[in-house]
Amino acid sequence: MKNIAIVTACPSGVANSIIAAGLLKQASAKLNIKASIECQSTVLPVEVLSTEDIAAADVVIIASNSDIDTTRFIGKSVYQGAIADCTENPQAWLDNAINNAQELTAANASKGAVSQLDSSNVNSNSSDSNGVKKIVAITACPTGVAHTFMAAEALESEAKRQGLIIKVETRGSVGAKNQLTDQDIADADLVIIAADIEVPLERFNGKRLYKTSTSLALKKTEQEITKAFAQASVFQATSNANSSQNEEEKGVYKHLMTGVSHMLPVVIAGGLLIALSFVFGIEAFKEKGTMAATLMDIGGGAAFALMIPVLAGFIAFSIADRPGLAPGLIGGMLASQLGAGFLGGIAAGFIAGYAAKFIADKVSLPQSMEALKPILIIPFVASLFTGLVMIYVVGGPVASIMAALTEFLTNMGSTNAVLLGIVLGCMMCFDLGGPVNKAAYTFGVGLLASQSYGPMAAIMAAGMVPALGMGLATFLAKKKFIDSEREAGKASFVLGLCFISEGAIPFAAKDPMRVIPSCMAGGALTGGLSMLFGAQLLAPHGGLFVLLIPNAISPVLLYLVAIAAGTAVTGFTYAFLKNKEEVKQAIAV
Repeated sequence: MKNIAIVTACPSGVANSIIAAGLLKQASAKLNIKASIECQSTVLPVEVLSTEDIAAADVVIIASNSDIDTTRFIGKSVYQGAIADCTENPQAWLDNAINNAQELTAANASKGAVSQLDSSNVNSNSSDSNGVKKIVAITACPTGVAHTFMAAEALESEAKRQGLIIKVETRGSVGAKNQLTDQDIADADLVIIAADIEVPLERFNGKRLYKTSTSLALKKTEQEITKAFAQASVFQATSNANSSQNEEEKGVYKHLMTGVSHMLPVVIAGGLLIALSFVFGIEAFKEKGTMAATLMDIGGGAAFALMIPVLAGFIAFSIADRPGLAPGLIGGMLASQLGAGFLGGIAAGFIAGYAAKFIADKVSLPQSMEALKPILIIPFVASLFTGLVMIYVVGGPVASIMAALTEFLTNMGSTNAVLLGIVLGCMMCFDLGGPVNKAAYTFGVGLLASQSYGPMAAIMAAGMVPALGMGLATFLAKKKFIDSEREAGKASFVLGLCFISEGAIPFAAKDPMRVIPSCMAGGALTGGLSMLFGAQLLAPHGGLFVLLIPNAISPVLLYLVAIAAGTAVTGFTYAFLKNKEEVKQAIAV
């Protein structure tokens, strides 16, 4: 009687792996062959092949359609075949595998992307020594809402599928949740930072670390985890105010998004307070001493006054760490006072940040004075330089640009307004929370400080369309969607009501060539109609729930018509374009 060892594995660790293991066990019994079987599953306990099982086996047979670790079989006669092939005639397939097995050499062995075993299902006689890797991760996006948590969920799901142990800390708008402990970090084989803003990394000193964006972590999760294991490098924090993370080239977008993420709570709070003041009448705030005037002072006088300084301050913070914060805040305040608006704030942030970074990197002081550098020398010199540049060089021209832009938006005709709404609507629906979407959103938020509320209305309305449209499509063409997609459609619709475009991402990731154009068509219509109707929005977030605040949106009825029209276009278009054959293929898999 021959002894063989069998390994079955599929990406999900559910149907194919379990079915193949059962069929091959029956086939080996019919052939009078003793078989030890390792079925890599995420739903059943995994009996891992022991060292004795492998040593006793005359042949090792692997039925898999995923990349697994074969290094433990080096020197053995091994046959590898597709898992689908063994199910038609298991006995013939097994006999052929035994006869065609060849010795596995180190050169031909594969380490796999990662171990395929789910640590929660591995039998108690196996442990981390079987190759189960541990990952800690952080996710963070500019708004701290959708991408932060969706990226975390994607990483957790993919890690579970690949048999990894993972813990993800989310740094969202409500602060850090599921925080990593010192023990979590010490035990980790790898650190993944999926963030579009700067996050503190000092605690990962000496660990292998890989950086990516929340968008890639969400849409190309498997690819990013594989790249993380292959490309991660040992992170070295420094005692200098500018840690090594700031010495890397991170790009303008990431610095800008760090500023925007810290500015948003100020803007949203201010916008809602201003909207509340209008509950007492559109011009009630002009009467001093009233509640309406008090709310306007808090929202417009305080919160909106902080908007541009906070934007500039945290752009500079992203570039130069804490020494850049004071020059950035000062530069942002000057931009606000000079009338340079959010464009001036962005300029001030970059000027202050790079000035502080230059001083930190290039200016050497005696050791006795080095401690004064981050708290005295850099803030003073960088603030002086930023202030002078803003007052004498940048402030005036940028203020003129902002004045011209505000005047254009105030006085533009209906044709120009509709065209602007179409452009903004397309941008909001193009990459669903990506750089283009964030650029349009930042543009609308920035204009709120100049009392230009029309673009923000078009932006929020169009941003709701993709998620609402996908939800509508799954309702209109139920037979074209599998059960999981229909459930995702319900969640997407709710996210759309909350102005979270990212609800459409699961659909866009699977079918981008149909989903993205459908979303852009609906977004363009909604954005154009919103501008045509002269819609005004005072609060830059919240979706339809902002309607609970009287006068936050006007005119309400026409604004809802614009959203409904765009949602209908997106929903009906994708319902028509969706290929029913994809459902059959998904069920077959």
